[in-house]
Amino acid sequence: MKSTSLSLIVGAVALAAVTGFAALTAPGDGGTAEAGAAARLPVERSSLLCPAPSMSDLAETTYSSFTPAGENGGEAGAADLEPAEPLPTDEDAPAGEDADEKDADKKADKEKAAASKPVISLKDLGKPGTAETAKSDAPALVGTATGKFAPGWTTQQTTTTAAGGARGLLGVSCTAPDTDFWFPGASTGASRQDYVHLTNPDDTAAVADIELYGADGPLKSDVGEGITVPARSSVPMLISTLTGEAAENVTVHVTTRTGRVGAVVSAAEDEVGSDWLAASADPAGTQVMPGIPADATSVRLVAFAPGEDDADVKIQLLGKNAAFSPAGNATLHIKSRMTASVDLKDVTRGEPGSLKLSPADGSTTPVVAALRVVRGTGAKQEVAFIPATEAVGERASVADNRAKGSVLSLTAPEATAEVKVTASAGSEAGEATVKTYTVKGGTTLEVTPEAPAGLKGGYALTVETESGGPVHAARTLTIPEGGVDMFTVQTLPDDGGTVEVPAAEQDLSVLDD
Repeated sequence: MKSTSLSLIVGAVALAAVTGFAALTAPGDGGTAEAGAAARLPVERSSLLCPAPSMSDLAETTYSSFTPAGENGGEAGAADLEPAEPLPTDEDAPAGEDADEKDADKKADKEKAAASKPVISLKDLGKPGTAETAKSDAPALVGTATGKFAPGWTTQQTTTTAAGGARGLLGVSCTAPDTDFWFPGASTGASRQDYVHLTNPDDTAAVADIELYGADGPLKSDVGEGITVPARSSVPMLISTLTGEAAENVTVHVTTRTGRVGAVVSAAEDEVGSDWLAASADPAGTQVMPGIPADATSVRLVAFAPGEDDADVKIQLLGKNAAFSPAGNATLHIKSRMTASVDLKDVTRGEPGSLKLSPADGSTTPVVAALRVVRGTGAKQEVAFIPATEAVGERASVADNRAKGSVLSLTAPEATAEVKVTASAGSEAGEATVKTYTVKGGTTLEVTPEAPAGLKGGYALTVETESGGPVHAARTLTIPEGGVDMFTVQTLPDDGGTVEVPAAEQDLSVLDD
């Protein structure tokens, strides 16, 4: 009988075992990869975590979940987001109950839990699913997408708070669980109330550490170590309670000793507004922060060098027509393990832009970075944050776009690039539209997306790099409220919808003599 080569199968199985994501397609079973060659396969499982949205009675939150249509991981699958609440166990029953009472209580608890799940369930590829809540005690959400819904799955959480100390438009792309997060741009100052939200998606407890770094180095903290995050639960930590030192610009570092968590920072600033601060891209020598609005009245860069070496970085604004260094701020020296900041004021001067940091001395000392951006003046100020982000890569999506108020920023920090932008079908009605844009190297292109024809509800945007690049992208969502243009900015890093499966070095052929 003929021999069957298992080299590709072994490589794929090994990767799938480590990541839990790779879809396995074997030669002879419909796979197209040749033995001995690497292949890209769709992921078959994705996880997302959304933080508890707000404690304000005035808050209204919308969830929008989306998976782009395309070559996905299978015919079956699901994508559900559920409250981050532990399921009841036998140990939860009151002492003294007999077996029948325990069974009845357990059944009632499970029925109650099942009735509240899922908060949102995605039904179709290429069409957002949505849900809303006005509860001030709305929980964090944990979710999993499988099969055809896993590749590129994204969920946007958008909260509108019309008044009060947490006034603002708070938007965040729900995050994947991980073990290491950097948040430059937080604060322990008197005018800020910043919380780190830690959400554990798993059935066992996670243990996390939170380190804080100010302008002079680490901030002393006796309570930031060994924070237990119970199974399927979320823990918000007020950053200012972790240290006795007040610092206007702080870098927060979250790591886990055991388990994994989703982490994001909620930032509320007196008389300025509030928004979510998402994690910076991993430390790297070059960082890009796309999507600074043209009418920004104040832009502050916050950067941090986590290694043993200082970093000297060149600051460039990638504007509408060219790249240039802001006057008086061409470079920034970042001391090792000390948070550096610089106020760039109204650096965009009426034109959209993006900020690029690159080594100024030829070195590649890694840094993390984020921008605090303010629009408006006086009582009509509103704040948002733009963390450094990875490139769009093959594909990236952002959900919860409206008929009005969505703006897409595309920047090509190196070479000219061509990108395809798809506005999905509407959540209630509307047909998808597709447009192609050319982004000149060293510039930022701001576009108002062409909404789906006959749009009802919201829609998602998907950006794909067709040629050139790399391209970095961000979506700004603006909603007027009480005379204030409340806004939030979400970046679009590569969605990780496929994974490369290398061929095994050893050819384990099965021979039947």
